[in-house]
Amino acid sequence: MKVVVDEDRCCGAGQCVLLAPEVFDQRDEDGVVELLDAEPSEERADGVRHAASVCPARAIHVAE
Repeated sequence: MKVVVDEDRCCGAGQCVLLAPEVFDQRDEDGVVELLDAEPSEERADGVRHAASVCPARAIHVAE
């Protein structure tokens, strides 16, 4: 699994951080997503996929 985030599209909703905190974080100054792990383990895959599916800005892209 490969994860890519589009910081320009991110609206700072924070759902990704709640669903996969080992993979995503938010910048303190503006709330924009920060990718902590671009190739998360399989045990984190469900959380990452869920985060991508609920992202209101569609800023998270997952390649299997």
